[in-house]
Amino acid sequence: MDIFSLFTLCGGLAFFLYGMTTMSKSLEKMAGGRLERLLKRMTSNPMKGLLLGAGITIAVQSSSAVTVMLVGLVNSGVMELGQTIGVIMGSNVGTTLTAWILSLTGIESESVLLNLLKPENFAPLFALAGILLIMGSKRQRRRDIGRILIGFAILMSGMEMMKDSVSPLADMPGFSDLLTAFRNPLLGVAVGAAFTGVIQSSAASVGILQALALTGSITYGVAIPIIMGQNIGTCVTALISSIGVSRGAKRVSVIHIAFNIIGTAIGLIVFCGGDLLFHFPFMDSAVGAVGVALCHTVFNIGTTALLLPFSRQLEWLARAAVKEEDKTPQFAFLDPLLLRTPGAAVSECASMTCEMGTLAQKSLLASLGQLSKYNGNLEAELLENEDKLDVYEDRLSGYLVQISQHGLSMEDIHTVSRLLHAIGDFERIGDHALNIQESARELHEKGLSFSGAAEAELQVLEQALEDILTAAVGCFQADDPAAAKLVEPLEETIDRLTDEIRARHIHRLQSGECTIQLGFILNDLLTNLERVSDHCSNIAVCVMEEREDHAEQRHAFLHDFKAAGEFTESLDKDLRKYKLP
Repeated sequence: MDIFSLFTLCGGLAFFLYGMTTMSKSLEKMAGGRLERLLKRMTSNPMKGLLLGAGITIAVQSSSAVTVMLVGLVNSGVMELGQTIGVIMGSNVGTTLTAWILSLTGIESESVLLNLLKPENFAPLFALAGILLIMGSKRQRRRDIGRILIGFAILMSGMEMMKDSVSPLADMPGFSDLLTAFRNPLLGVAVGAAFTGVIQSSAASVGILQALALTGSITYGVAIPIIMGQNIGTCVTALISSIGVSRGAKRVSVIHIAFNIIGTAIGLIVFCGGDLLFHFPFMDSAVGAVGVALCHTVFNIGTTALLLPFSRQLEWLARAAVKEEDKTPQFAFLDPLLLRTPGAAVSECASMTCEMGTLAQKSLLASLGQLSKYNGNLEAELLENEDKLDVYEDRLSGYLVQISQHGLSMEDIHTVSRLLHAIGDFERIGDHALNIQESARELHEKGLSFSGAAEAELQVLEQALEDILTAAVGCFQADDPAAAKLVEPLEETIDRLTDEIRARHIHRLQSGECTIQLGFILNDLLTNLERVSDHCSNIAVCVMEEREDHAEQRHAFLHDFKAAGEFTESLDKDLRKYKLP
């Protein structure tokens, strides 16, 4: 083995890591926020979390990505520590699939069908199909599939390069002497952990071990401790991701590290103790690529089966290792770590925007209640809610802009557009709630009250506003275009109600039934209520046609919708329902 073989080995490793990254990122992009939503819903017990963790890791081909996602979700307050334990264990099981795919490189047969299973034979076909999809398709999803195929082909090409570069080692006596040192299990664990920690990819580390195994020089006695160490080395990514996060998120990394160290310790005791007692006959037998994959799978599944019943003890250990509790924040917010998995970040932004909508709705309804029955203590709460809405708008806007700079699926791009439009409307609704509160305070402090006729008219308008606000927030949270279509006719109804109330108010002024001072307050109220309904309309239009990003296109869409018979029918129904006395 000369210097050029070393260059080829390094190049093969680079190809492998690049292919794995490309494939993993494209798989994450296609999955979007569905993985994150599954994590939140299906982690009620460790067994569900185990199956989910294995499934997600198989889907995105990266246990490190899953662990980093968990750290980000716990840091954002979305998941509890106990929910992550099963998922972490499952990710260790799911990552074994990569080793089995890589083991196909060791197939030796004269059968055409079996030879087709060799990566060096089918990877070029994957590369051809991938580049055709990328260059020939306009649909984002197909292009993502193309990138997955290209990534897989590059990964397998890297594996072949590594295999070819180390093949001369089989004829080198010095290499056999070097491997003698690795018969010490502790040294094998240390080397496996160190190398995996440096390249931060257990799949690549296992792939190199499989490439070395194909030389026929690696025995089971050497390979098994290295495989155990590789599981410890993969914790480096989680350890790095836990820097600068909350103590709860740090505990996720502690659980990941503890799980792998305890599993390796037990595995070494069983392995070394069993060999001393029973003198395993396979210890000096050469291991192949399939043998490495089998040992990797047996170790990970065995460790998971052994430690899954002790999930609560692992949680206790993590809490004991990181003892101090965080100060309780006003409300949890998005974590920058989620940007590493953009689909999960978009899904979390959607959840936070829904919370923002609920808070805006709560503030407005509370301010409307102040008009009929004023409560001075409620003003502080409304001011606090307005501050929160401002924070939501500021942080969500900045976070969504950051997400937009990452690779997103078309579905996620449309979601980001919808969220950016909606957060401004929700914040403005909070501003109008504060304006209504100020009008209510002015009425209370000056001892003023509207005439009976004006009170009755305002009650009809307030009811219509409550209904449109509930409909707008509801259709946004459910992302329901059908429900959103009911908002625009109601907004038109509110516009007509405010015009009629203003006309009636002018008539009362002329007849002396109302004062100018009350007229100013009434006009401010009507302006704020009408603008709230406008913002509700904006939110609904975003849900109905979020793909139309340009203002001209959105106005054209709204014009066409208003001209439709469905709109006219709903408008007539609302006008009959909200009729002034």
